[in-house]
Amino acid sequence: MNRETLLRRALRTAAAFNLLGALLFAFPASIFGHIAGLPAEVPGAYRAMTALFVLLFGGAYLWLAQQAVIDRPFVIFGAIGKASAFALICILWLAGAASGVAVMIASGDLVLAALFLWCLRGGRPMASGRAKATRLRAL
Repeated sequence: MNRETLLRRALRTAAAFNLLGALLFAFPASIFGHIAGLPAEVPGAYRAMTALFVLLFGGAYLWLAQQAVIDRPFVIFGAIGKASAFALICILWLAGAASGVAVMIASGDLVLAALFLWCLRGGRPMASGRAKATRLRAL
C-alpha cells in the first residue's frame, strides 16, 4: 500500500473518529459519555459548539480524502489539531480534570496525527491516477 492510499484511509478513519467524538460531546450524559469520563451536566451551548467544531473537522477530513490532489498544508493542520487534542487531554488528565479512559480514547488522535505526518514524508504532491490523467490531457 502506498502512502497516498494510507493517507486517504487515515483521513476517512479520522472523519469517523470525529463523528463519534462529536456524538460524545453532544450527548455527554449518555452511557458512552459516562464511560469516556465526560461530565454529564454541561450547558447545551458548550456541548453544541464543541460537537460542531469536532464534526466540522471530521467533515473536512472526509472531504480531503475525496479530493484528486491532497492539500498537504491542510493535512499538516489536521495533524497539529489531532496532536493538540491529545496533548490537551493529557494536560487535563494530569490536572485531574479528565479520566484515563479519555486519554486512551484521545490516543487515537495521536496515532492519526502521526499517520498524517508519516504519509506526507517524501515531499511529492499526492494525486490520484484520475488527477494525473487530467494533468496529462491538459498538456
